[in-house]
Amino acid sequence: MDRLVIKGGKRLKGEVEISGAKNAALPAIAAALLASGEHMVARVPDLRDIKTMGRLLENMGAEFHYKPHKAVITTNKINNLEAPYELVKEMRASVLVLGPMLARFGKAKVSLPGGCAIGARPINLHLMGLEKMGAKIELESGYVIASAKRLKGADIHFDTVTVTGTENLMMAASLAKGTTILRNAAREPEVADLASALTAMGARINGAGKSTIEIEGADELRPLTHKVIPDRIEAGTFMAIAGITGGDITIRGCVPEHVKAFLIKLKAAGLRINEGADWVRVIGPGSLKAVNIKTAPYPGFPTDMQAQFMALMSIAKGTSIITETIFENRFMHVAELRRMGANISFKGNVATVRGAKGLKGANVMATDLRASASLVVAALRAEGETTIHRVYHLDRGYEKIEEKLTRLGADVRRKKR
Repeated sequence: MDRLVIKGGKRLKGEVEISGAKNAALPAIAAALLASGEHMVARVPDLRDIKTMGRLLENMGAEFHYKPHKAVITTNKINNLEAPYELVKEMRASVLVLGPMLARFGKAKVSLPGGCAIGARPINLHLMGLEKMGAKIELESGYVIASAKRLKGADIHFDTVTVTGTENLMMAASLAKGTTILRNAAREPEVADLASALTAMGARINGAGKSTIEIEGADELRPLTHKVIPDRIEAGTFMAIAGITGGDITIRGCVPEHVKAFLIKLKAAGLRINEGADWVRVIGPGSLKAVNIKTAPYPGFPTDMQAQFMALMSIAKGTSIITETIFENRFMHVAELRRMGANISFKGNVATVRGAKGLKGANVMATDLRASASLVVAALRAEGETTIHRVYHLDRGYEKIEEKLTRLGADVRRKKR
């Protein structure tokens, strides 16, 4: 397996261009299943997860072509309505094909999802919503088997906020008969971006980005042409890197409003922030201040930035309390940060981070996507050399990160297996 070798201690400076959001590109690609024809999704990052989604659609009979930052999907000859375990196990977002397949073809067979091991993340709310829309749902040998002559609009209330559940039902409702209302819906920018993509296909959606979304179903949709939003988590990761290295990094091609909760905490930690319409300049302080965070659904502090912020706080002056409310198993990076000299303890979903004077390079292992990013953040500050193993996790969500870091002055090398 590939690994990254990082020599820390350098102050990073310069500009970095943010890639398209993986978590916006994946549902947009899945939405191509809703209509026959040639679809084009632009600003698509070159990532493992994108290729996995492409293979999944090809397995169904679609044509999938990836060009630099653009995916072209042709869906005229869908002939297999199954998403097999072999592909779905690699990526939880594969479940996003369930709603579109069921809405357009009246049936679907989808393996229960896999992905990062950061908690159970069940899809019961997806299935509950589809059942309310008239689908018959069966679970058999690890597969969801769904059928419906035509889905019907329904009033659906999510017990807890679910991003992929909101997206799956929003896509399904776009071809349902009548009006569907999603209550306690996810408000993430990626959900609003999918609504924009569906609207371009002819769907009628109101309220995306708010907690109540109303979708009036159409009889058919047209092929998709869409450009996804920038990746707010990649942007936030480079902001944390600026902070921990005492650097001066301008993040280009981002949406500052999408990272507002993170920027507030960075300012509290002593970082200097300047913003423009599509850029943020972050200057790290000589000494970081300890700050408490509590993750929450958007517009709260993102769970996908918790690990990177913990790495930042590992050298802050004072004690930080980090509370994780979204996933029950998202402190797996703690043990690896400790190997680098971080003073972190946790009980349940609350971690206590006592700022250390410094970090030291070590051999560490990535356990999931954002945990791997936190190890990169810490390694860039650590004294000596850090080797991060199992970086295939990192490759699921960060496009050519070592190249971007090198341009900022980091000493980063990728070693092949």
